Amino acid sequence: MTVLADAAVLAAIPSPTQGVWEIGPFPLRAYALCIIAGIVLACWLGERRWVSRGGAPGDVLDIAVWAVPFGIVGGRIYHVITTPQPYFGEGGDPIRAFAIWEGGLGIWGAIALGGVGAWIGCRRRGIPLPAWADAIAPGIALAQAVGRLGNWFNNELYGSATDLPWALTIYRWNASAGQAVTGPDGEPLVLGTFHPTFLYELLWNLGVAALVIWADRRYRLSHGRAFALYVAAYCAGRVWIEMLRIDTAEQFLGLRLNVFTSVVVGLLAVAYLIVNRGRPREVITRGADKAREEAPAEVSSPTAGTTAATTANGTAPGATTSGATAAGRPAAGGTVAGETVTDRAGEDRAGARTDEGGSPGKG
Repeated sequence: MTVLADAAVLAAIPSPTQGVWEIGPFPLRAYALCIIAGIVLACWLGERRWVSRGGAPGDVLDIAVWAVPFGIVGGRIYHVITTPQPYFGEGGDPIRAFAIWEGGLGIWGAIALGGVGAWIGCRRRGIPLPAWADAIAPGIALAQAVGRLGNWFNNELYGSATDLPWALTIYRWNASAGQAVTGPDGEPLVLGTFHPTFLYELLWNLGVAALVIWADRRYRLSHGRAFALYVAAYCAGRVWIEMLRIDTAEQFLGLRLNVFTSVVVGLLAVAYLIVNRGRPREVITRGADKAREEAPAEVSSPTAGTTAATTANGTAPGATTSGATAAGRPAAGGTVAGETVTDRAGEDRAGARTDEGGSPGKG
């Protein structure tokens, strides 16, 4: 019997025995590093998608400055509200509600309050929030996947006990110290083997990110529909993953509160997709507009860079006629660009062109 038990443990996925490393006076926390890495990847992917849709480089980072802090605060508030026992229950410590480095961010609170921050950032820059949300949606799913590695380092958010080959070894954990509790022999104490729900959600989130990217390319989703697809797909996975978890959480009608939240939010996302189907994609020109603004002004010269035009009856000073272009191609029977054109007042005028309106040569 002992041999079989040892074999089951050897087949299990190991968990880290330490999630915090002291670098001088500064603690280096794996959970925080995973969250930061997820945010960086989300911004990187969101930037690429936003620019490809016509947005200006830097827009995603500018808005993330608002969205990320709001999202972290919202995520923590949601976690504390839905899991109050460790903080306000019997033997709880209210001060630990602020110990975000110990883990605990609720995605729904992060999206809700992070959306408020994103709205502020978009409003300040005149960017439509739904279009920006479509660009960032798969990046959020990718960030969630990376963030789940932080739960693995903290030995948390695991499911019910199991002896499956992919079972997860969980240690007795000292959350404040960020490491496993050790026995008299100095070895970490094993709590048991459980469903690796962190891994289930990590893989599901990667699939959600791929689904949104594919659907967006295939159907050219717009007006927040890519974001709604992300929400609907994530909720579908979160329902069954949440049913496996055994960590402390508020319950309603015998089910974890997050199950009901996922069902309600998921159905709302599906309804949004249906109501907004068929809408044409927004036209974003911020990238082109910014490129024009940053383009260096043309330098005029009295002997070069000018466009002159002549007509059959003579020279038309200060204008181009049909056949003449800003690139300096000569009009039919006219003069070559680069010559100095003298107007009736006898003053030299260089670089004549028709930028004020209409196409050159139509006048």
